Amino acid sequence: MNKKRQITRRALILISFLLFPITIFYFSPYLIIMGASEGVASGSFIMFLFMLILSLFLGRLFCGWVCPAGGLCECAFMVNSKNAKGGKANWIKYFIWVPWIAGIAMAVIFAGGIHKIDPLYQTRQGTLLFGDGSIINYPKYGISVSEPYSYVIYLVIISLILILSFASGKRGFCHYVCWMAPFMVIGTKISNLIKLPALRLKADKDKCTKCKTCNKNCPMSLEVMDMVQTGSMKNSECILCGTCVDVCPKDVIRYGK
Repeated sequence: MNKKRQITRRALILISFLLFPITIFYFSPYLIIMGASEGVASGSFIMFLFMLILSLFLGRLFCGWVCPAGGLCECAFMVNSKNAKGGKANWIKYFIWVPWIAGIAMAVIFAGGIHKIDPLYQTRQGTLLFGDGSIINYPKYGISVSEPYSYVIYLVIISLILILSFASGKRGFCHYVCWMAPFMVIGTKISNLIKLPALRLKADKDKCTKCKTCNKNCPMSLEVMDMVQTGSMKNSECILCGTCVDVCPKDVIRYGK
């Protein structure tokens, strides 16, 4: 068992969550529409495009290792570590995602296309006031404690993640409403279709003792043992966190291409 890898992964995903007040604009589903309506590729536009491209070669590794929302979801395991039901309910996020993407596309069309790339689109400007009355303006990225009202959106997102995690179980937000996951699911499916060399999970079912340790520890509540037995480790909800790889007592599962 490789405990160090999971310690490293959890540390990275927790750090990502702690940095969320700074990076929140780069995951904003609203700013991307706002920018698109002005013909601007905002920071979130670039981030979501990056997720799609990255998933062609690394699947949903982003979700398992550095997603800030995923970091909070895993913190919520302390309250509810039961498996999320998943199944047909996983399609809820696509009923959210498709109209949202259509809205972005329409905004771009009405704006006459993308005319500008601005990673810092709609970041506020901060002000430093010195004792002598002089003022210096500086770019301010993320949420500032000097502006409590700016936390409203942040707290709404945090509350949504926690409520779903407490109510439905492990990574409920990721399963049901995450607007980022479909980018990587689509990228992974494209990668599988055109057979790109990409990170995958592989398994030797002959070694499997059916202890179900992988099922019990999977953060996404997947039936990993069944995947091993069928000989296919492909699952659109798999985030390639490697937990099943590292907890298996018989080294049945491994990373591969």
